[in-house]
Amino acid sequence: MTRSEKIYTSLCVIFSILIVVNNLIYQKFVTLPILPFHTFELSIGAILYPLTFLLSDLIAEFYGKEQATFCVRFAMTMNIMVAIIIWGMDHLQATSWSKISNDEFHKMFGAYSVAFTGSVLACYIAQLVDIRIYLWIKKLTNNKWLWLRNNGSTAISLFVDTSIVIGFMCFFDILPFERIIPLILNSYSFKLFFTLCNTPLFYLYVWIIRKVLKSESS
Repeated sequence: MTRSEKIYTSLCVIFSILIVVNNLIYQKFVTLPILPFHTFELSIGAILYPLTFLLSDLIAEFYGKEQATFCVRFAMTMNIMVAIIIWGMDHLQATSWSKISNDEFHKMFGAYSVAFTGSVLACYIAQLVDIRIYLWIKKLTNNKWLWLRNNGSTAISLFVDTSIVIGFMCFFDILPFERIIPLILNSYSFKLFFTLCNTPLFYLYVWIIRKVLKSESS
């Protein structure tokens, strides 16, 4: 396996892990007072979620649309497999001495199938939007302004993703419908803030991957 293949495989694996884990832990909502003038209220599943767009942008940058799209579809497949496994486990009866009862397990994971449907739909659409906008900006700027195609594509796709997934869960009463606007605004504003803060990290990863790929070809 070449270094290029190892890098691509690693990016896909990390991307898939983040997608699955974020869907498993979404039900806990927290406050993050990381700004002096604003406290974010959002699902803990949204905290690291912007990193998935950083990863898909990296794949689009070095491997193109086809490989980036494959990575997204692979992660969605893993997500579906996890959802099916959890759905099956939720129907098994707990023993009398089990530390986690049927009700406790169902409370935590019973709504996963509904949330997962919304999450998969939102993630798939948003990631494809991100990849296409990223590559469009890259072509439009003649491969210049790395920060613009990273932040611009992610800003748009994160809003699409956040609106779909929160709207979906509010519609099915997983989240209170009267909180839909504050939840979208809080979640999106945090994700956008997180994305902007990650810009130096994106530049660093691009520099590392370019250096690795250049050393392999020389």
